[in-house]
Amino acid sequence: MSAARMKLPSILATIIGAGFVLLSWSQTWFELVIEASTAAGAGEAIAVGGGVASPALAALGLAGLAVAPAIAIAGPGIRIVLGMLEIVLGGCVLLAAGLTLADPVSAVSAAVTEATGVAGAAPTAELVASVAATFWPTLALVGGVILVLGGLVVLVTGSRWPASSRRYSSARLSADRPAADVERPASDRAIDDWDGLSRGDDPTDDARSTSGATGPADDDGEPTADESPSGANR
Repeated sequence: MSAARMKLPSILATIIGAGFVLLSWSQTWFELVIEASTAAGAGEAIAVGGGVASPALAALGLAGLAVAPAIAIAGPGIRIVLGMLEIVLGGCVLLAAGLTLADPVSAVSAAVTEATGVAGAAPTAELVASVAATFWPTLALVGGVILVLGGLVVLVTGSRWPASSRRYSSARLSADRPAADVERPASDRAIDDWDGLSRGDDPTDDARSTSGATGPADDDGEPTADESPSGANR
């Protein structure tokens, strides 16, 4: 596939990747069970959402969505910068989701504190009986990978994409303006003529200047007939 045809797939990849991140963030990431010895919430499964487990994903997903339209309208140089930015966003998503999956007990610490009133990393960790991850953190990782791949495509091919079409440019408008003035309605031209008369302008001066004189003017300002050799002989 040529570089010019990679524009739309790259933009769609950016939207899809950011959409996966936001969708994952809004869902349940872990099923938490607190130790039975704890009076509050003992033995009951507590749903821990992505907003608690990995709150940074919301900002990263929104930033990814904002990059997509910017890539669509940006020039070649700015596309390179946006491609690098998209790669960074995708890497941050992978880092945030990966760290959460690597240490789920720390990720659910806020939920334990809310359920039991116990604060602190070590005390809350002691109250966790089990933590089961759902499918949604994996979807966040997939979204991060898509963002990284989309950013790489923009970085490699973005400088060769066709420029965004602009129906009207400033040069086109300046070239078309005289034609638009000629096509003014007759009523507008008549108003201009009356305005000229009120200023003392004679509209017949233009007709005289364009019609041309048949010969040199006499003392009274009237044109005289051209003198020819045959008339001089007469």
